[in-house]
Amino acid sequence: MDYIRLADDRGRANFGWLDSRHTFSFGHYYDAKHMGISALRVINDDRVRGGAGFDTHGHRDMEIISYVLDGALQHKDSTGNEFVIPAGDVQLMSAGSGIMHSEYNASANDPVHFLQIWIQPNMRGVKPGYQQATIKQHGKLTALVTPDGRDGSLSIRQDATLSRLELKAGESIELQVGSRSGYLHILSGQAHSGQQRLQGGDGVGLVRSDALVLQADTDMQALWFDLPEQAS
Repeated sequence: MDYIRLADDRGRANFGWLDSRHTFSFGHYYDAKHMGISALRVINDDRVRGGAGFDTHGHRDMEIISYVLDGALQHKDSTGNEFVIPAGDVQLMSAGSGIMHSEYNASANDPVHFLQIWIQPNMRGVKPGYQQATIKQHGKLTALVTPDGRDGSLSIRQDATLSRLELKAGESIELQVGSRSGYLHILSGQAHSGQQRLQGGDGVGLVRSDALVLQADTDMQALWFDLPEQAS
């Protein structure tokens, strides 16, 4: 393990309607030691109160993933897409040459909890795109986002794969990166790797190591990012 990011050490922004934890530097939160891993630039752990959300704003040349943990998110963008993203769904918006969008809590009363993830693309100025899917778990590790959209996954403009990891208490897995990079973000449950204990919101980055051996202490769920050695 080359990089440990504990949940309680993350940056925080609280605007009343939004309570956000920043794994990496974002917005008004800046820390030169936490700028991202390879092409992975943002993991924001966002909780938005009922009836609130992000007003229309723009992005370009970024692959933006939303993963809803609880509740539902309402998406609308300048290319005509308007969808609700329920818990468990994964959404990928390729900003490309430029796109305007808004994200609102789909409920007027209940909060929504989701991860906002930004991955730097390996091509710029391309046509914006939108994808969304419900992907059922198959085994311990299931691909959600891949470079080629294999097995029903969403297709990203980067040599990167995002997978959902699920382990039952007592199960273990070895995550290989070889000469590449990797990042593990714990969604729920508890686990350990060696002497390092991990729980929801914690993260582990691999930038020079070959593998991460993870043992689940309880039923757990995480996101695993297989990334290029460095951003292209």
